[in-house]
Amino acid sequence: MLQPNQLIVDDAVNNDDSVVTLSFELMEKLQLCKGDMIILKGEKHHETVRAVAPNPLCTINHIEMNRVVRNNLRVHLGDTVSIQVCKNIKRGRHIFVLPIDDTVQGITGNLLEVYLKTYFRTPDRPVHQGDVFTVRAAMHVVEFKVIETEPSPYCIVTPETVIHCGDNPIKREEEEISLNKIGYDDIGGVRKQLKEIKKMVEFTLRHPQLFKTIGIKPPQCILLYGPPGTGKSLIARAVANETGAFFFLINGPEIMSKLAGESESNLRKAFEEAEKNSSAIIFIDKLDAIAPKRKKTHGEVEHPIISQLLTLMDGLKQRSHVIVMAATNRRNSIDPALRRFGRFDLEVDIGIPDVVDRLEILCIHTKNMKLGDDVDLVQIANETHGYVGAD
Repeated sequence: MLQPNQLIVDDAVNNDDSVVTLSFELMEKLQLCKGDMIILKGEKHHETVRAVAPNPLCTINHIEMNRVVRNNLRVHLGDTVSIQVCKNIKRGRHIFVLPIDDTVQGITGNLLEVYLKTYFRTPDRPVHQGDVFTVRAAMHVVEFKVIETEPSPYCIVTPETVIHCGDNPIKREEEEISLNKIGYDDIGGVRKQLKEIKKMVEFTLRHPQLFKTIGIKPPQCILLYGPPGTGKSLIARAVANETGAFFFLINGPEIMSKLAGESESNLRKAFEEAEKNSSAIIFIDKLDAIAPKRKKTHGEVEHPIISQLLTLMDGLKQRSHVIVMAATNRRNSIDPALRRFGRFDLEVDIGIPDVVDRLEILCIHTKNMKLGDDVDLVQIANETHGYVGAD
């Protein structure tokens, strides 16, 4: 069931990157006129701003956008996006753009004069930081990325807007990495666990006022446990990408130091950095390397770091909007003090996937592959008992 202002994505007939189309009924309901601006929110915390136009053939709960706009929002046909009316969008004073390298190979003309000024000759085109847009001119199609806008993060480009075009094109590989950041849809076999984690993390980071109103401390610590390769690290990165949170990785074995006090100092710096950049997620990988059961440790260096970690976890400020996620392959090897009530608010078992989970993982891994007619993913899922996502 669609939430208010959530729409299903359809393909657009026109090639204008600046415009999305809605039904007459929806535009009337939202009190929108042709050329008005809306903010669109897609996957992995990505958003853009576009002008709207009516289309009599568009269904009321649908929105039509071309491939460029879909890529900027990280959505596909049939996915959902949310929209809100963007009132009083400001005129841009400056925008800074860079071309994508493989689209300017062999082009000798002035990109600003031939392409950008031609594109922005259409008045009041909206731009948003991070967006990619395409310009068709002089028998070529050139892609540009919006690096910065003033005011930020979006504006409309008018004849008075100063357009800066850099000389160093962005490599396609860098843009693809940005486009392909891990999200919830890229992780298979853990739907139930993800639902639990999402509910806790998103409430804590996005609705902290709820806990303040009720008068309770928001949950801030999650322990993920399970065999290697089941997706514990992927889940933490996906949560950070989807919520837009700052991600800080602490690798258990790497943070340990033979010098007395250095390991504790490294931990403190990590938590301080996260609080400065909140909302933030601190991910402690291989927690058992930092906090093994104290009776099994050799020497005294581990004791202070366990105490330091406990102090930092207990001292998380309610208003800091910092989540601590930790992962371990050996839950029972962790110091019991870390598993006492009130430390980890949620412990989630990321176990070995069953046949349904394995099929989901295979579908995700092969979604961009051209498979032969003889490839049967259901059969492969049935024959890979005991395999995990990494396998």
